[in-house]
Amino acid sequence: MRILIAGFQHETNTFAPTPADYRSFLHGGGFPALCRGQALFELAEVNLPLGGFISAAQSAGHTLVPVLWAAAAPSAAVTEEAFERLAGEIVEAARQGGFDAIYLDLHGAMVCAHCDDGEGELLSRLREVVGPELPIAASLDLHANVTAGMLEHASALVAYRTYPHVDMAATGARALGLLERIFAGERLYHHAVRLPFLIPINAGSTMLEPAASVYAGLELRDRESAATLSFAAGFPAADFPECGPVVWGHGADRARLVEAVEALAAEIVALESRWSVPFLDAFDAVAEAQRLAQGASRPVVIADTQDNPGAGGDASTVGLLRALLAANVERAALGLICDPEAAELAHAAGEGARLRFSLGGTPSLGEPPLEVDCEVIRLSDGCCRYDGPMMHGTLAELGPCAQLRIQGVSVLVSSRKAQLIDRNLLRMVGIEPERMAILVLKSSVHFRADFAPISEAILVAKVPGPMAADPADLPWRRLGEGMRSKPMGMPFSPA
Repeated sequence: MRILIAGFQHETNTFAPTPADYRSFLHGGGFPALCRGQALFELAEVNLPLGGFISAAQSAGHTLVPVLWAAAAPSAAVTEEAFERLAGEIVEAARQGGFDAIYLDLHGAMVCAHCDDGEGELLSRLREVVGPELPIAASLDLHANVTAGMLEHASALVAYRTYPHVDMAATGARALGLLERIFAGERLYHHAVRLPFLIPINAGSTMLEPAASVYAGLELRDRESAATLSFAAGFPAADFPECGPVVWGHGADRARLVEAVEALAAEIVALESRWSVPFLDAFDAVAEAQRLAQGASRPVVIADTQDNPGAGGDASTVGLLRALLAANVERAALGLICDPEAAELAHAAGEGARLRFSLGGTPSLGEPPLEVDCEVIRLSDGCCRYDGPMMHGTLAELGPCAQLRIQGVSVLVSSRKAQLIDRNLLRMVGIEPERMAILVLKSSVHFRADFAPISEAILVAKVPGPMAADPADLPWRRLGEGMRSKPMGMPFSPA
């Protein structure tokens, strides 16, 4: 095949404070920066769906026609300008023709300022250009809010099966397999079931139950049904009617496909009461971490889940930092606080300087900055390579960064926000995570891939932030009628 390839990813938290404009995609916000044309092939060795697709397609002898790949850190809605510029490039490339199929590396939870369903809109425009027969396959994040439009306009959709997403490249390769079946003349039917409750993102980790068993069983279900099944747990912070989990699949035997999808959906619904996790407030989390750290040889990790930049947070809240300082914690590190002004001040002062900083703070939550006396320990240009399982091989560019020491706490301060998913982010400012007694990470689940192997214990803290760990805490207005905003919760009804 000759395959047109492109990627356009955004996970939209409609309750978050900051939109994603075109500049957000230029820098990537922890993802690779926007690239076009032949530069896409540089992602072949990166753990991204596009990377896995490129490697598998080239090995199979297919010819690839690259357009662009763009992603931005999760945030509020994608601006109309950003969507139209990037989607427009992809559609215009498709308009030129000269290929047999299209592959898209999408997220599946993009909401734009001018439309609820970014991916469905892009797929619809492509389908208009290439006609009803040309195969279009797309890979999706496990947190996709899969819509009827996406299922209608794509020939095949396939989602990650791990959270942390260590199988992104493998998912791209699975998308190629579906394209090859279609191109070979096989008719693939699809069947989908929307589930009736939202799943908190912390509950979806495939390193924990019940997600571990559900996702581990997908391979066996594929073999038994001769289909490719997917379960997207959804991104439970997008206020539009099609937000929520979906199970779907593609297969040549319609009866076996329907049976497999319905059985998987029934299994997940039967486990409804188990799709939740316990949380601690800031001070209880720090106290418990101190207790667990006594005599431990490895750090205790606290996830600051509600300010996770990977879910729409700005990495600016200081609730856990206040709790660490109040408890006089020693050998602790926090990563990261995005504060360009503080980073600039640290670079101007130089390593070894001692001065007072106004650090972080989140005006949208009524949280003022934290006024603290700091020592500038280490400066960095903010460039590092991820070596952990998540986003392995990615080059991160966070702008000027610094390690600030406040009492016994080392803080990574950055100029651009990024989820703390890789130990190298701390190391680039001289923080050795393995030597810490307590690590506070602004992440929900992805950190587990690189930090679980070195941790004594993992705690999840529910501290005020833009990303509600419990979706029932959000002020829903447009959620689908009857959808339960949390497991075992009350069905939503519009006012």
